[in-house]
Amino acid sequence: MMESRTTISIPSLVRIKSRALEKLGIYCKRSEFPSVAVISSSDIPADIMSSAKESLASANVQTSLWFNCVEASFEQAQSIFVSLPGDVSAIIGIGGGRALDVAKYVAFLARLPSIALPTSLSNDGFCSPNASLSIGDRKRSLPAAMPFGVIIDTDICLAAPEHLWFSGVGDLVAKLTAVRDWKLAFHATGEPFNDFAALLSDATVSQFISRPVKDLEGVRLLGTSLMLNGIAMEVCNSSRPASGSEHLISHALDRICTRPRLHGLQVGVATYVVSRLQGYQSDIISRLFGECGFWNAIKSDPFSRSEWLEAARLAPSIKNGFYTVLSSRDCVDEIHSILEDDAVLTDCFVP
Repeated sequence: MMESRTTISIPSLVRIKSRALEKLGIYCKRSEFPSVAVISSSDIPADIMSSAKESLASANVQTSLWFNCVEASFEQAQSIFVSLPGDVSAIIGIGGGRALDVAKYVAFLARLPSIALPTSLSNDGFCSPNASLSIGDRKRSLPAAMPFGVIIDTDICLAAPEHLWFSGVGDLVAKLTAVRDWKLAFHATGEPFNDFAALLSDATVSQFISRPVKDLEGVRLLGTSLMLNGIAMEVCNSSRPASGSEHLISHALDRICTRPRLHGLQVGVATYVVSRLQGYQSDIISRLFGECGFWNAIKSDPFSRSEWLEAARLAPSIKNGFYTVLSSRDCVDEIHSILEDDAVLTDCFVP
């Protein structure tokens, strides 16, 4: 599951602040990237696109390639890699998860540094050692390099649609149950456990819990927390600090749902359900979701209870050799009771 490492890669450039996009060109120039390739989301707002182009041009940073990313596929990443001009010194990803994953993987193929500039904070993928790409009709997590730089413009992320904020909160809080599952795996199977990675992962949630407010400071805290959790995965060369049984349930939902929701929304609700199975930190998770408005967002578009029960049956088989609380016993009846009877989940599910 984990391999020992003599070195780890962490971002050298980190800017999480207001109006950071305006200094993109300056950051590239300071990092000695005279020519860059930019991979952006196809639906990125025009003002963000213009600001990025103006910033690069004002610092005399040449944009050798600008590609609008429509899909996060291995085939698209490979095509961009083949077409990269020879003078490119760095890859910049701007936008949502698809563009950032493609940019990260293109940089990995080209052995070039990358800069991640997310325009929303819906998950921790912008700073992780993996890229989530589709190959054919199946999504895969492929090894990639950590970004050289992370630039989070808090004004831009604050203005992103609110459901993306809630998705990021859900993905962050999942670290609580993920680390708990990791400890269960250590005791049940002897799977190696990295204390520092686990500590870092727990700390990322704790700093956000102290102030779960959607404003510029809240965006800074959420962005910092998600970034540090990506680094926790790099520390131990494993997804364990960030992903446990709650992610297995979400992956199962992606396969069987008639209408899958945002990753972090699914994961967030699954985190609470799993915390009940684990008997660990359910009150903290419930209170946080109530304070930040997460539960109200779920209730405005409830999940299908029958699909969640089907996902619960499928989840333990999603990832072979990945021990979680779902491996310790048959949890389907318990999950059924939680979905039916837990007052916290009232109005979060329809039949």
